[in-house]
Amino acid sequence: MKTNTIEIKSLIIIAALLLTIFAGCKKDVLDNQDKAILTDATQWASEGNADIFLNDIYNNLPNLYNSAESLDNFTDDNDGGIYFSSWNFKQGIIDESSTNYSIWGSDCGVADLDKYNWTDAFKTIRKCNTFIQEVNKNKTNFSSSWLDKRLDEARFLRTFFYTNLFLHLGGLPIITEPQTRDASDSAALYVPRSTYEETFNFLVASLDTILNDKYLEIKYKNGDADAGRVTLGAAAMLKGWLQLNAASPAYNAAVPAAGNDPNKIAGFGNYDPARWAAAAATFKSFIDNWGNGHPYELFSDPSAIWYEANKYNSEVIFDRQAVANIIGSSFEQYGGPVYVLGGYYTWGNYDPTQELVDQFFMANGKPITDPTSGYDPQHPYVGREPRFYDWIVYDGAPYDMAWMPRPDTIYTRIDKVHPSLNQIDFGSADVGNTGYYFKKRLNPLVVPGNGASSGANFIYYRYAEVLLGYAEAQNEAVGPDASVYSAINKIRARAGLPDLAAGLSQDQMRIAIHQERRVELCFEDKRFYDMIRWKTAMTVMNVDKHAMEITNSSPNDDSGVWQYKVIPLNHPHTFYQKMYLDPIPLPVIAQNPKLVQNPGY
Repeated sequence: MKTNTIEIKSLIIIAALLLTIFAGCKKDVLDNQDKAILTDATQWASEGNADIFLNDIYNNLPNLYNSAESLDNFTDDNDGGIYFSSWNFKQGIIDESSTNYSIWGSDCGVADLDKYNWTDAFKTIRKCNTFIQEVNKNKTNFSSSWLDKRLDEARFLRTFFYTNLFLHLGGLPIITEPQTRDASDSAALYVPRSTYEETFNFLVASLDTILNDKYLEIKYKNGDADAGRVTLGAAAMLKGWLQLNAASPAYNAAVPAAGNDPNKIAGFGNYDPARWAAAAATFKSFIDNWGNGHPYELFSDPSAIWYEANKYNSEVIFDRQAVANIIGSSFEQYGGPVYVLGGYYTWGNYDPTQELVDQFFMANGKPITDPTSGYDPQHPYVGREPRFYDWIVYDGAPYDMAWMPRPDTIYTRIDKVHPSLNQIDFGSADVGNTGYYFKKRLNPLVVPGNGASSGANFIYYRYAEVLLGYAEAQNEAVGPDASVYSAINKIRARAGLPDLAAGLSQDQMRIAIHQERRVELCFEDKRFYDMIRWKTAMTVMNVDKHAMEITNSSPNDDSGVWQYKVIPLNHPHTFYQKMYLDPIPLPVIAQNPKLVQNPGY
């Protein structure tokens, strides 16, 4: 029993911190019962005690701000360091014999993307199943309003954790009750993988239950007692996101992107245009019922969506809570310029590639590939759109965060006369090799690397994704009608760009939507899923990425002109077809003989 007591105490320590966030539970903190000695009997004896268990599940939400490596490292948008798993992934190295998502050859990688692995995910899914089972068994101890809300919260959280695995692995074992450890009950213990379609249908049905119940609030705002808990908005967004993925070319095809799929675990095995229409309908319902400020709408300042002062703003749909210096994040340590005002501050992990930088529009709204855009390759940072200046740190960029005593200018050029500490050296040090850093999502109040942690919440989904998802799905379902233009133009207007040109074909609109999505959602862990579901990873990940090399035509005295040259990084760039899905770790398959492996492994 000592082991169980220690485990329970650890749970309570974590949950007690969360109870300080969920202010609606404050009355429970004053209960006389010692929460550190909860037993199976007392855990479900009251709403306050049961909340401790559920709050621990909330605590298991992926804390991606505290991950030194992000999913963007595994894409063509970011050039991660050689010490990260993404370096192995980009060489096509996958070790399916690993027990965790160190399948990419390092413990610093997707294993570092908290809870994005088989073992942790199914542990949390079991907790969700336990909560649902136990509160139903003890429902006489709870009010009906509490019971209804908490059951739907747990259903959402179970679906959320399943979704994280589903997007990486395809069809999964569907388990809705906590499994026993009785090895003799092999039928209950060894659950086979459901097909892709069966898994998808289960997840959507779970979310439909929540949406039809209508027990949850549509949205919380800052100061609300239950801010941070699951909402109807979160359930609708997750449903739309699942449908958008399922309708995409990687899965909505006779042969899925991952390859020959006899077990139908990697895709539907057929193409159905109705899947696009279903995704569009979900997003349209969201827009019509809850958009335009009732209560969701685009936040006025796209650069400040993630600031701590703007928690639960009108754009936030679902996020992971943080409290500065208690359960905060170390995100500011990982990204941004390495050297600021001559001092070493960050690891410089997030270095936009030239491929991403080239996606940002000109201020007139035209892509730089348009010969009428006004883009000048020898003055590439002049006349670009506002998001470029808000989010990308380029050579000569002003840098002025609230924590800084004075502004700085970041130089990445190769300058023999006035060398900069951030000058690209194409080596393995923290200084980036692309000529760029990013500042999107950085908390301007937090001094990087000083031991303090940020109180900014990690946002999983925001209203811009509803608009972008609708535009994409509707364009694929019926073409670029007025509603598609309306959704995309709202994003562009907020970004300070003019409307898209009228009269685009479906193919032209698809290109425009993909570009808009890549820019608007850059460095938010979205590009990985987009290049997978669009089935473009085999193209974009099998070519070298590029950097901007800036030198003076008279390098010994800087008396010449500064020359801008796009150069290859000569970094790994290998992507095999099987990598459209990850493998199930072989030790997991060894434990469950009913599991089958993904195509190609």
